[in-house]
Amino acid sequence: MTHIPSGAPAEHSSDAVVDTQRNIQRQQDDKDREKSDQSGDGPGEEQPVQTSKIDQPAPPLPAQHLQKPGLEADMQLPPRFMAGAYKGSGKLEGLTALVTGGDSGIGRAVAVLFAREGADVAIFYLNEHVDAEKTQRCVEAEGRRCLLVSGDVKDAAQCHEVVEKTVARFGKLDILVNNAAFQAHADSLEDLTEERFDETLRTNVYGYFHMAKAALPHLQRGACIINTGSVTGLEGSAKLLDYSATKGAIHAFTKSLASSLIDKGIRVNAVAPGPVWTPLNPSDKDAESIQTFGAATDMKRPAQPEELSPAYVFLASPVCASYITGIVLPITGSVGP
Repeated sequence: MTHIPSGAPAEHSSDAVVDTQRNIQRQQDDKDREKSDQSGDGPGEEQPVQTSKIDQPAPPLPAQHLQKPGLEADMQLPPRFMAGAYKGSGKLEGLTALVTGGDSGIGRAVAVLFAREGADVAIFYLNEHVDAEKTQRCVEAEGRRCLLVSGDVKDAAQCHEVVEKTVARFGKLDILVNNAAFQAHADSLEDLTEERFDETLRTNVYGYFHMAKAALPHLQRGACIINTGSVTGLEGSAKLLDYSATKGAIHAFTKSLASSLIDKGIRVNAVAPGPVWTPLNPSDKDAESIQTFGAATDMKRPAQPEELSPAYVFLASPVCASYITGIVLPITGSVGP
């Protein structure tokens, strides 16, 4: 399997980013262990809500804590991303998409459905090569081409490189999905270091800015950008102060960029998921608390990535959403936002 790395200096390498993120994780794990006197809440006893013929997993979920950035291949309960009941109908036929964080989770599910709808897909990811290769196999199994590029969205030069490589391989770029993210919980503002705040801000906000700026020269009328926001950007989160702030910024960035690009015929929208079963959360939460992940929603369970990906198809397709721009679509598993 050939990977196309970006030509970045050592201080911006993917391995250096992983080292930084794992150091943040270790610091928080140490703080969590110091609070051993707190027993925590057990899995809820209420029945989860299922809204289709397919029963999705619900708490109690496997007690597992992943090392950052988190491999989907290591998850004891594999996220569901194939959306087997979803039938493609050519909504993205002949288009090219670039998905950041497309190696796993929501990004992987989006890549698969984009391919099922007829798009070639480029995946920009950090260093989760095993996950990325599986995504590539799944995209190619849908009959479309897939390009893998590893790198860091915090680096503007690397964002420019992945866009240029995508256009060189596929001849154009029609859809940009900004999805890569960093998250680490903190119990208080005092626990939130400047290093952690900077890593979250630069990954989640600068990364979207760099990718949009790099992609824009190649986007023509009818193209679109889809950003992944979060329910935390709508409601806030006591233990995700920095992450929530970045997601709120992404929502504002989405609406502002939509206004900026509307005269060019380029649409910009966002999806704001609630809790979704991806590597992002087991690589943040401790093994005990992950068992109840998503139980606080009205549906009393987290979403699976395949329950999010059709929304990205809808917003990406000019057949479905040609008159929609500047929205933040909440998919939260609860009534209201």
